[in-house]
Amino acid sequence: MGATAVKRARYIWIPLLALLIAIPAGFYYVHWSQQGEGAGFYSRLWSPEAIFAYWAPDDFYDSVQSVEGRFEGPACVSCHSAITPGIVNDWRASRHARAETPVYCSDCHGDDHRRLHMPTPRVCGECHATQHGQFLDERRFGFPSHALALERALDANHFVDKPKAEVTACLQCHSVAAKCDSCHTRHRFAAAEARRPEACITCHSGPPHPDVESYFASAHGQIYLAEGAEWDWSKPLREGNYRAPTCAYCHMHQGQHQVADKPIWKFGIKQVNPLTSANRVRRKRWLEVCDDCHDEALARDALVGLDRERKRAWEKLYAAEAELRSLREENLFHPAAGSRPPYPNDWLDRLWPRARIGFFEGQASAFYNVSPIERDYFEMWYFDNLSAYKGAAHGDAERVQAAHARLDADLKAIRARADRLREQARREQAAGIVAPDPSSLWLNGEYTEFNREHN
Repeated sequence: MGATAVKRARYIWIPLLALLIAIPAGFYYVHWSQQGEGAGFYSRLWSPEAIFAYWAPDDFYDSVQSVEGRFEGPACVSCHSAITPGIVNDWRASRHARAETPVYCSDCHGDDHRRLHMPTPRVCGECHATQHGQFLDERRFGFPSHALALERALDANHFVDKPKAEVTACLQCHSVAAKCDSCHTRHRFAAAEARRPEACITCHSGPPHPDVESYFASAHGQIYLAEGAEWDWSKPLREGNYRAPTCAYCHMHQGQHQVADKPIWKFGIKQVNPLTSANRVRRKRWLEVCDDCHDEALARDALVGLDRERKRAWEKLYAAEAELRSLREENLFHPAAGSRPPYPNDWLDRLWPRARIGFFEGQASAFYNVSPIERDYFEMWYFDNLSAYKGAAHGDAERVQAAHARLDADLKAIRARADRLREQARREQAAGIVAPDPSSLWLNGEYTEFNREHN
């Protein structure tokens, strides 16, 4: 074999051999990383609090050991009527209790008292297969969706780096992926309860997702507030049953247990091209929901109005991103990427510290351990931008106007801060001043050390 042939063989076999080693090594690493005390991809880097057993029961729930034996449903009810009467009363008022063949505690929790389990969507799916299948089908739409909400939290860089006290509130809502009682509470599990907007308020409120605030300010929400107490909530979510829609009516049209099947759902923090074939189908589906009550032309005009609002918002966001990218090129972030604590699991950031700007660079997880101007952009993108989107999507014109005024102010403030950073750098250079290295301040300290020891 000639020298040229040997070189060619190396070019082929060395990459193939490296690939054969890398693939099983990657699978092994993923499996190993998920075997820690926590859960998710970074389970070895954090430990759960006791309350997590109720929010992610498959991962953390351990049955009580105070009672031994196997019990049929009537025995559970007899005992718990004295121990937890409120739970028993809720169950007695449920369709489970009134069914021709009652669904008892043991059907959902098991009958071995030392091996009890919390009902997860998988357990509920044993009887409610259609709803469970629709719920799981959300995964094909990616984030954000209820079915992937817990994974979104547990596999996030900031989740494993921040103290558990700061991320506990995140899991309380993101646990919707692991238990059905986020929407229709145990032990009544009433569909009528889940049809009301209050079922969604628990999670869908506040600066990052002001859904309920924008809904209640809309004409739909105003009708609900005035008349909702008199509506018959036992009626299914179908045309003609309600004078105004609620969250579930639009997002779970006709009772579908799926909320991530519309392009507008992802339109808030991630710009989506509305002209793709998939989005055309979903936009048509959006219009079909509105058509239950409105003329299609009116609904189409509202959707075009939302498109215009999104275009305006993204023009402002892109202008802010351009300013930040310019500062990054000039190395004017303070503290710079290499001078602040990287996420403990982010090996790339350790090897190549780099400020991440915009959604596609990872801005979604860069809301702390950043410089002040980067945080300004995060709040512009995540709070004021989303407020404008939610107002436009839910028909709250005042919120749209106020949010865009804040976006304008955000962009102005970011540009002013950028100018100050450039001016400061110019003066330091003219005076021959070398800026001090802030890494000793940011890479160590009480908060950082506490995180390392107590997560």
